[in-house]
Amino acid sequence: MALLVVAVAVVGIIFPASFKWVAPKISMLLGVVMFGMGMTLRVEDFKEIFRRPRDVLIGLLAQFTIMPLLAYGLAKIFQLPAELAAGVILVGTCPGGTASNVMTYLAKGDVALSVSISMASTILAPLVTPLLTWLLAGAWINVSFVDMMLSIVQVVIAPILLGIIVNQLFADFVKRAVKILPVISIVAILLILGGVVSVNADKILQTGLTIMLVVVLHNLLGYGLGFCAAKIFGMNTAKTKAVTIEVGMQNSGLAVSLAMIHFSATAAIPGAIFSVWHNISGSIAANYFSQKSNKRS
Repeated sequence: MALLVVAVAVVGIIFPASFKWVAPKISMLLGVVMFGMGMTLRVEDFKEIFRRPRDVLIGLLAQFTIMPLLAYGLAKIFQLPAELAAGVILVGTCPGGTASNVMTYLAKGDVALSVSISMASTILAPLVTPLLTWLLAGAWINVSFVDMMLSIVQVVIAPILLGIIVNQLFADFVKRAVKILPVISIVAILLILGGVVSVNADKILQTGLTIMLVVVLHNLLGYGLGFCAAKIFGMNTAKTKAVTIEVGMQNSGLAVSLAMIHFSATAAIPGAIFSVWHNISGSIAANYFSQKSNKRS
């Protein structure tokens, strides 16, 4: 996945025309990814959130404080232009994505906790993401709380709910279809990335090093502070892995979609670069955690 992401990003920069047709369809593609995610969930899965409220709450608080504040601080320190600053903050205020669940599994962490935090943060996203974006990005750019909330409901919540309903009503069909869902999601994510990169090829080349440094720092500091938060609250190793990865990895596809709808294509650049980088860093982190587990055993 990481190699495919890098390849698509390179093609999008060198041959922008190859993916420009995707840009108007980004929200629809994200909806496809969210629908696929919903098809893997059952109503019973949400009960896990209430079985371990303390652990989930720690993860939520870490995610919705560490990443937004880091984004705001980095935007200030690097004196980013308004649209890029808004894009970085939008990445920080988005919920966790499904990639963090996969990386937690590969890291031999607490997958159930990772999934629970992702689900809980996604449920809260229609309120928390617009509110935090309005509070933190409002100094740079005009943010409409209501419009952004409605966009998240349309692009994320509704497709997930529809996927859950399909799973409940057509369980046998879903069991067969679920085998190809990862492929469909990967293709959709790659197309989203290609679309954003292609319409911003020139600006990425102009500001690439600065914004890449900001994105890398945002992600790595997120891992580090997420790890510290888990340790402060006395979490065991498996839970610490889950919280660390959950905090550091965001639903950057949602950040890209919201930026394209409410801000500009330029504001989507941080989300696009984050999509590339966090798949690479997440794979490295998962491998590191997994090797440590193997040494202990």
